Amino acid sequence: MTTDPTIWLIARASGLVAYALMTASVLAGLVLKTRPFGRLLRPVTSMEIHRTLSFLGLSAIALHGIALVLDRAVDIRLVDLLVPGTSPYRPAWTALGVVAAELTGLIIVSFPLRRRIGVRVWRKLHWATYGAFGLATVHGIASGTDTSQPWVRAMYIGAIAAVSAATTWRALAGQTTPRPVPAAAQRPEAGRGTAPVPESTGA
Repeated sequence: MTTDPTIWLIARASGLVAYALMTASVLAGLVLKTRPFGRLLRPVTSMEIHRTLSFLGLSAIALHGIALVLDRAVDIRLVDLLVPGTSPYRPAWTALGVVAAELTGLIIVSFPLRRRIGVRVWRKLHWATYGAFGLATVHGIASGTDTSQPWVRAMYIGAIAAVSAATTWRALAGQTTPRPVPAAAQRPEAGRGTAPVPESTGA
């Protein structure tokens, strides 16, 4: 253990960086569907950016937790980072951060398992991203020692506004984008007084 203030500064900074990366990852994931940049950003590129930001965010979360364990200012044990509600430091708010971190880890683990679990399950699992983001936001605001700083408050407000706007945009884009009509549905059905359309005229 150490009382070096540098460790405490690392813990605070890594927590804020982790939140910023999580926000960027959520926004990148939403870009995959809405594609606001058109063809300038390919879906494959967007996916790689989304995945990279997720891994970087999880790394920052790990650094945040390690720094908290090493510093005596908050007296957090390793088990407190794994079991929600066991931390003596603001247990309720810290528990939200633990659950957010575990959800983030679960989502990241699903990336290489996408083919095995299926695209539908993988997409449903990704809805947990909103839960992780919400829990991380409340955790940061309620337990962070820098929340009183104007720029930190601005960061939280900006993150919430950006994710809300991107989510609304995605919902509206999904309603206005026409769905492809199956080929079978495009042909008149036989037996209803209309002759079937031949696939080729033979010319």
